[in-house]
Amino acid sequence: MKQIAIVSGKGGTGKTSIAASFASLAGKCVIADCDVDASTLHLLLNPRVLVQQEFRGSKLASIDKEKCIECLLCEKACRYGAIRNLRVDPFLCEGCGVCAFLCPKGAIELTEKVSGYAYISETKYGPMAHAKLGAAEANSGKLVALVRQNAILLAKQKGLDLIIIDGPPGIGCPVIASLTGVDIAVMVAEPTFSGIHDLQRIMGLAEHFRLKPLAIVNMYDLNEENGARIIDFCEARGVEVLAKIPFDPSVTEAMVQGKTVVEYAPHAPASVKIREAWEKIKG
Repeated sequence: MKQIAIVSGKGGTGKTSIAASFASLAGKCVIADCDVDASTLHLLLNPRVLVQQEFRGSKLASIDKEKCIECLLCEKACRYGAIRNLRVDPFLCEGCGVCAFLCPKGAIELTEKVSGYAYISETKYGPMAHAKLGAAEANSGKLVALVRQNAILLAKQKGLDLIIIDGPPGIGCPVIASLTGVDIAVMVAEPTFSGIHDLQRIMGLAEHFRLKPLAIVNMYDLNEENGARIIDFCEARGVEVLAKIPFDPSVTEAMVQGKTVVEYAPHAPASVKIREAWEKIKG
């Protein structure tokens, strides 16, 4: 089973459009949207939800008023200010457990709460594992791990040997959960002032996990000087640049229509370069 993750050092580089296009070009594969904090891949792939799973990744404190002696130790100890007048604010509570630890009467209990939902869906490109984390909820890395697990189970059930992962931006816990165990990390960069730094961050993470890194420079012609610097940086690190994708209004037009650009405008400049990149990846 081959797993390909499309990632970026920051948001807005176009990785979701590229991941959706790869899924379209692959024919039949499992798609995993691991950007659970701000998932958008479903807008292009139009999945039909088959299964919904509750995700309980956070804990919430609750006070038993019958046991409480109103000593106020919990209010004084809570550094988040989540307890006022012996009431727990669910939006401020981090579920750290200090209040429960300090309560002399055991009147405070931590209970798991629904932090989001994981989905198993069907698309015309193949089965899809995705999720949505609730607003202000934590533990998105655990939810990403659940999405990855569902994707692997789908691949085994359907007899598919390819998983395409749309990873979250940055280098934090959700990205680590998206990259561990994959075969190829495709890093999408843009030719901005900080483009090399953003690429360097995600490249360092990929190398830490001993993954094969590949690069794509998106919207290359918006600043060819910065684009050339990114190319030189990749060559110096021995990283293959799969494609230099030009700025193309067809990409935005395709998003508005809820389609991948390779389907919406197969002969557009961006589509041609994305197709070239995919041919190199699949070997």
